Amino acid sequence: MLDDVVTSVATGAAGNIIAYMMSGELDALRAQITRIFRHGSEQERATALHALQDDAIAVTQQGKTTAEVSAQWTQILASFMDVHPESTREIEKLSYLPIGTGAIVIGSQQQHGIGPVYGGNHYGDNTFQGSKLCL
Repeated sequence: MLDDVVTSVATGAAGNIIAYMMSGELDALRAQITRIFRHGSEQERATALHALQDDAIAVTQQGKTTAEVSAQWTQILASFMDVHPESTREIEKLSYLPIGTGAIVIGSQQQHGIGPVYGGNHYGDNTFQGSKLCL
């Protein structure tokens, strides 16, 4: 039963590793991996971070499939939990972390009437439908 739990946690975390890679949030992912592998040796941490970098490049440039990388990280994390059970809590956290989109959302705004159109002070010129407005 413990093996099923370890595999489940590792699989969830590996899925989020892929999501971080695909959304371009590699810095946030490095921080998570460093936090997890702090329970291991310096060599284990360096190896994990190196693999992370290589896999991020491979996934984004289609050198490996996401399924291949996910399976690899499931194995890495499950093996690490087996040797360092104190890391389980951190790996569980990674499996539940929300993933950002890495995108900027630009909204729209409409102004009607006369007067200031900004919430604060604005200095400079704006052009609206060919007309220059100086503020």
